Amino acid sequence: MARNILGTSLISCSTEPMTGFFRTGLCDTCADDGGQHMVCAQMTRDFLEFSHSRGNDLMSPLPEYGFPGLKEGDFWCLCRGRWEEAHAAGVAPRIRLEATHASVLEYIDLDVLKSYAI
Repeated sequence: MARNILGTSLISCSTEPMTGFFRTGLCDTCADDGGQHMVCAQMTRDFLEFSHSRGNDLMSPLPEYGFPGLKEGDFWCLCRGRWEEAHAAGVAPRIRLEATHASVLEYIDLDVLKSYAI
């Protein structure tokens, strides 16, 4: 059973839209997840524009992949590195602690994560 950064069972981040490396709604991960999709974040316009400026357009729908495009307020499993980039740039979105994978703690201090808690 996957754990969250608080040490309890990982809860769902979002099923509408469906998110996660495994598309189960959980920000679960494995060795094959090169992007480390572990941070459950609530999208903001600033973050979505920042991500687009970095070459990852999360706003545009890709119907061929069943991806509706994200909008402000949606929850999504973000790549750990992109969240850190956004944090450094001052545009990191708030996160759902109970839905953020415990492996994030290998890279980001718990106090930092808690300061972004929803």
